[in-house]
Amino acid sequence: QVQLAESGGGLVQPGGSLRLSCAATGTSFSLNVMAWYRQPPGKLREMVAIIDRSGSTNYADSVQGRFTISADNAKNRVFLQMNSLKPDDTAVYYCMANYYKDRASLDAWGQGTLVTVSS
Repeated sequence: QVQLAESGGGLVQPGGSLRLSCAATGTSFSLNVMAWYRQPPGKLREMVAIIDRSGSTNYADSVQGRFTISADNAKNRVFLQMNSLKPDDTAVYYCMANYYKDRASLDAWGQGTLVTVSS
């Protein structure tokens, strides 16, 4: 089974930046897409950004122009560069991967990393 581990969360002031990282580990799998989701306190989880193996990306309107998703396909890692952070960006950020293993298409989720934007 593929496992995901996020890192890079923490406390940052409004206007600051953070870079999140997610590593996918396992055996005999091939990644299809990787994405970042977030769940603000008391709210539903929402998609933030997604990237496929060709490098095509999509972003939520709320982060467009401020966040950048990137991937290192060879290392099975995905990153989220977050700039101009706002208090509304405060959330637990989750890494998601869709992958193939044993001819099956499966989803994996990380445990989440907390990002707090506050003065």
